[in-house]
Amino acid sequence: MSYRDEIRPWAIFQYLPNGNNVCVARLRTRTDADAYMSILRQGGGSFAVVFDHQPKPEVVQG
Repeated sequence: MSYRDEIRPWAIFQYLPNGNNVCVARLRTRTDADAYMSILRQGGGSFAVVFDHQPKPEVVQG
C-alpha cells in the first residue's frame, strides 16, 4: 500500500453488475467519504464506504 493510500484509508467502492468491485475514490475521513458517496448515488449505481487500512507487517529482529 502506498503512502498516499495509507493517509486515505476510507475508500468508496462501486458494485458493478458483473460482480466486480471498483475503487472509485480514497478519502481521509469517513465524513468526507459519506458525503462523496451521496453525490455519486445521485447518478445511479450501488456504492459502499469501507475502511481499507492494511497494517504494515512487523519486522522481526533476532
